[in-house]
Amino acid sequence: MPRKSTARLAALTVAAVCSTVSGVVLTAPAHADSVRIHDIQGTTRLSPLAGQKVTDVAGIVTGVRTYGSSKGFWVQDPNPDGDPATSEGIFVFTSSTPKVAVGDSVTVTGTVSEYVPGGTSSGNQSVTEITKPTVTVLSGGNALPAPVVIDAESVPAEYAPAGDTAANGSINGLALQPATYALDHYESLEGMNVQASDARVVTATDAYSELWVTVKPHEHADRRGGTVYGSYRSQNTGRLQIQSLGPTAGFPTANVGDTLTGPTTGPLDYNQYGGYTLVARELGTLESGGLQRETTRKQGRGELAVATYNVENLDPSDTTFEAHASAIVNNLQSPDIVSLEEIQDDNGATDDGTVDASQTVGRLVDAIVAAGGPHYDWRSIDPVNDQDGGQPGGNIRQVFLFNPQRVSFTDRPGGDSTTAVGVTEVHGKAQLTVSPGRIDPASDAWKSSRKPLVGEFVFRGRTVFVIANHLASKGGDQALHSQYQPPTRGSETQRHLQAAEVHAFVKDILDTQKNADVVALGDMNDYEFSDTAKILEGDGELWSAIKSLRKSERYTYDYQGNSQVLDQILVSPSIRRGCDVDYDSVHINAEFHDQISDHDPQVLRFRP
Repeated sequence: MPRKSTARLAALTVAAVCSTVSGVVLTAPAHADSVRIHDIQGTTRLSPLAGQKVTDVAGIVTGVRTYGSSKGFWVQDPNPDGDPATSEGIFVFTSSTPKVAVGDSVTVTGTVSEYVPGGTSSGNQSVTEITKPTVTVLSGGNALPAPVVIDAESVPAEYAPAGDTAANGSINGLALQPATYALDHYESLEGMNVQASDARVVTATDAYSELWVTVKPHEHADRRGGTVYGSYRSQNTGRLQIQSLGPTAGFPTANVGDTLTGPTTGPLDYNQYGGYTLVARELGTLESGGLQRETTRKQGRGELAVATYNVENLDPSDTTFEAHASAIVNNLQSPDIVSLEEIQDDNGATDDGTVDASQTVGRLVDAIVAAGGPHYDWRSIDPVNDQDGGQPGGNIRQVFLFNPQRVSFTDRPGGDSTTAVGVTEVHGKAQLTVSPGRIDPASDAWKSSRKPLVGEFVFRGRTVFVIANHLASKGGDQALHSQYQPPTRGSETQRHLQAAEVHAFVKDILDTQKNADVVALGDMNDYEFSDTAKILEGDGELWSAIKSLRKSERYTYDYQGNSQVLDQILVSPSIRRGCDVDYDSVHINAEFHDQISDHDPQVLRFRP
């Protein structure tokens, strides 16, 4: 998934560039014929007055933002027009610290603007705001307009209308239907004072002092408190991001399943990092749900345990080695084979040509021993410098850890960063030409992306082929809250090519040996219901074992309030037909604010 940049804190939401600082006047009264806020907002996502100057727009200040590059305040008309499609609130962008306070009665003169957080190329919706303002404060200490309650009854079950085909799928020009579509409902409240009460946390507090709640506690709920994303056609409409207008030091440190009890109240904003966001003047009180990290069971003597774990850009400078080691030993119960994703080279993001990762892996192996685990052996192939994507200079790659007391690795020399691994037949059995090897590294499918690592293992005399993957990320896809509905998932193009390469390689193995045991696992960066997964599975050559779980348990990652599948373990028919496949997504990271990786690991146990 796309990672947030360090510049995030400077631009949390609606900053309109080239705006002037507001002036504050304390005497001039508002004109009786002034344009009102609902006139500016209109009945679509775009203001009918965009680009025009408006004079003496009246309202009560409901929130003031004094931080970041989006300084300004929200103002709301206390006398609504009765049209549910027109918002009565609007953001006034000042660019410097506003000289107003919550409860001030003001008039604003300025220019109406439609600002697109993230830029027009992002596909995001726009925010209607007043820029270059002159502000007149009429009085202070006024009562705020009563907050609009956002709850399970008020938010529609349908997520968004289909975009206008004449506008490339945009919903911007469509008349809002707030009683029919969730995105329209939220848009009709843009800038208004809103409230969510007793809301369950569905994404833990992150480094930017924000979390996600659901106002629909029964919507696709999982047993640990999250909200499962199980289909493109079944969006979770109750998701809402929460930020605070107060100091970050006071922001609740929450895990999934916790609750913000009581009211959380403030203006409804929209930003590029999640869409509609309640920016709270008043935060509910955090009540713990008591969520605990999971521990899987130990594999039996005759079971082979294979795991995948994205360790999130691990390099020797990190302080998480002991925590990762404890997770592998205690929570994963020391699997026989562990496919690691995002192992960086020995100096991390320093871009000096270093590609070796012996120190990185060595530190993890040593930490596992210190945690009471086995002394894992390991295999990997160093990438060509700066050719596999990820953090520049980091040279991330997949690595196999394996317990030599339980499983052996079949080494066949010749595998390197540019040599393609192949399949041969020896005495009626499939065999790799090199081990470890990489699948077709010269293919355009792997341009600026991780090449799959393939290895041949032997467990209790049975050969098992393991393919470690880290497919292209979702970076660049339009957001679920995009103005384009359905949003474009442009990153799929490369991922589909990669999935086809992996599937073709698996098919080569199975065409050579029909009953071969093949495991393809890793960070697939796509859902179990996606076309990527369908291409990997083909005509039954592979099967995603996470589908052995109930739908409410299918997730390995938590993003913007959606518990979802990104990591998968797929198996060949000989493994699936064994009827002893035991799959577990071990939830130790994604649901917690103090995560050591943004991914949960998975373990598959079976009898080869």
